Amino acid sequence: MKNIKPVSVFWFRRDLRLHDNHGFYQSLKNSSDVLPVFIFDKNILEQLSDKRDKRISFIHQTLNTLYDELIKHGSSLFVLQDEPLHAIKIICDSFSVKSVFTNHDYEPYAIERDSKIKEWLESKNISFHTFKDQVIFEKNEVMKSDGTPYTIFTPYSKIWKQKLAEEKIKTFPSENLLSNLFKTKPFHFPSLIEIGFEKSKTKIPSIEINKQIVSSYHLTRNLPALNGTSKLSIHLRFGTVSIRELAATALQLNEQWLNELIWRDFFMMILFQFPYVGNRSFKIKYENIEWRNNETEFEKWCNGETGYPIVDAGMRELNETGFMHNRVRMIVASFLTKHLLIDWRWGEAYFAEKLLDYELSSNNGNWQWAAGCGCDAAPCFRIFNPTEQTKRFDQEMIYIKKWIPNFTSNYLPPIVEHAFARRRALEVFKKSLRENY
Repeated sequence: MKNIKPVSVFWFRRDLRLHDNHGFYQSLKNSSDVLPVFIFDKNILEQLSDKRDKRISFIHQTLNTLYDELIKHGSSLFVLQDEPLHAIKIICDSFSVKSVFTNHDYEPYAIERDSKIKEWLESKNISFHTFKDQVIFEKNEVMKSDGTPYTIFTPYSKIWKQKLAEEKIKTFPSENLLSNLFKTKPFHFPSLIEIGFEKSKTKIPSIEINKQIVSSYHLTRNLPALNGTSKLSIHLRFGTVSIRELAATALQLNEQWLNELIWRDFFMMILFQFPYVGNRSFKIKYENIEWRNNETEFEKWCNGETGYPIVDAGMRELNETGFMHNRVRMIVASFLTKHLLIDWRWGEAYFAEKLLDYELSSNNGNWQWAAGCGCDAAPCFRIFNPTEQTKRFDQEMIYIKKWIPNFTSNYLPPIVEHAFARRRALEVFKKSLRENY
């Protein structure tokens, strides 16, 4: 039976928190009965072959915490597993919905999804409102003086910082308006089994901001053996932490850490402005690269069996934990695209499958950076030497021995000799791009 009391819906997506949540704040500010909902998107879940996917376990665990918190405020979380538009129709059939609030999403699939939902809702005289929440600056907010988007990071970051200094960081204290939640008995909360998954045993990094690590980030961020990075990327990805809170901390403690947050905004902007980068090179001429795409070599790369210890350690860390140190991500990406001449899209897809913090814009942007085909990318002739990278960043092989416990100096023969691979890559890139280096 339909609940006839008019409600506003807040649709949680990549913002799984009750505090400083922009769209949630606006819904609570504009309505005295806000119904919180979450939709497990069948279109996404059906693409996941691993039924112990670490991210689904994390989302489910986080939603369970949200569910318990909402009950304390006399409300509940309405959870569905469905195609999003159909789920919205079910919600509108079950409740007297007057408006739907949510936060912006910038990925091509999400933009198309939201467009269809907005059109259907408005056909039923239900308003649809979305707000900026997962970035500091979005879409067209940081542009060149001629109104075109930046494609080089350094000038973009300069204007980004100027704009932040002028506008300051505004917060949205949604946690202070929870009395405006829709009052109800608890709804059914589905188990992981009910949505077709099993619990992962992977331990998720703490949501707490370690200010000591942030303060020394510029000194430690390239050393994978140290606990020198915040490991907050998964929380940023799913919105269990506020980007505004992180930016405020970065402004106080470390500009290099702030730059990492700006890179995230930058890649989000690039994906929005140039949606073709989702499956094509930003620099179109790089579509002409004659990749070798050797499946056997790709499998060895995936399994951490290339014979290059720093590469193999990184891939084994990824496979076991769903995380990989940032410096090592660059090394393994360079190795795949330059040493093995395997299409960057293969590596991007593998990371998308394995990374806890997978985010299309950043994953795509960083892979294209490594391959040389992205905006503001490393030149294609920049080819990391894994041995030299090890000497610089893991000289005592502490990181390597952690992830390759049986490591000896000749534990596996190299899949390809570095000098040969470098020459081959340069020849292929030169021929394919018809450029002289």
